[in-house]
Amino acid sequence: MRKIISLISAIIISTVSFTGIANAADSKKPIVIPTHNWNSQVVMAYVIGGMFETMGNNVEYVPADPQAVYEAIRIGDVTISHEVWQSTFGASFQDAIDKGGLLDWGKHEAATLEEMGVPKWVVDKGLCPGLPNWEALKSADCAKKFATPDSGGKGRWLEGPQSWHKDLMPDRVEALGLADLWTVKFAGGADALWAELVAAKKEGRGTVIFNWTPNFTDADGFVFIEFPPYKDGCRKADGGDGSCGSPKGWLKKAVNGDFPKTHPKAAAAFKKLSFTSGQIGEMAALVDIDKMTVEDAGKKWLADNKAVWEKWTK
Repeated sequence: MRKIISLISAIIISTVSFTGIANAADSKKPIVIPTHNWNSQVVMAYVIGGMFETMGNNVEYVPADPQAVYEAIRIGDVTISHEVWQSTFGASFQDAIDKGGLLDWGKHEAATLEEMGVPKWVVDKGLCPGLPNWEALKSADCAKKFATPDSGGKGRWLEGPQSWHKDLMPDRVEALGLADLWTVKFAGGADALWAELVAAKKEGRGTVIFNWTPNFTDADGFVFIEFPPYKDGCRKADGGDGSCGSPKGWLKKAVNGDFPKTHPKAAAAFKKLSFTSGQIGEMAALVDIDKMTVEDAGKKWLADNKAVWEKWTK
């Protein structure tokens, strides 16, 4: 009888232990995903969050400053970052790594470029002969075609929010000797950039505007201006004169140092995750062109692309 009870007890203990191990594979603690102020990043947040949820994880989304988020990840207030753009956020990313607590979790297949440019139709109409070479901007006749009511008679460059690049573009205008003809204005967010693209085309006027690839505009046709080549130290913040263009760079992922311990399955899936330029552009287009909400866009992309992401969760 004692042997039977012992055997039953052993089975119960084994079953409980096995169940406990299975349930403890990933923590019940939420995975906190940041959202920033451009749509590809926000849709991708919901794509990745949805993927984590299919694995049984809890997910929370929090608005976060795109420069300060790496410190937030380092100290554990945020769990991951899925769009670390080299030219804009590379320094903040590396600073957090150097302090400890943040891990470089690899990069996407997509390569990146963040730069001022013009819609392809501006080049096709010859509004500024010589583009995309930056020296075409030295022409007063060219600059006049890009003036707006807020530009004081000068041609306008419409930058993204100042929090993205600080004074990078004003420094460049000054360093290239273009300040007499051009002025830099800052948009409130990515939506203001896309509204400007629509308005400029409707009004038939030129627009020099900040943009990036991968983005939904890749399909519409966008031409990046060819500035003097980037090299280490050429930007004013790094000791240079600021006259150089932007580098082509990587798009990386970052995680809190404890993430592989608290959520091993999710961390492994996120490590394998890698999107192409086309896939990221598709995510943004669902919002910027198809006018879906970011939440619905994330769900649709997941539903339409199971073959892409399900292999990362296995």
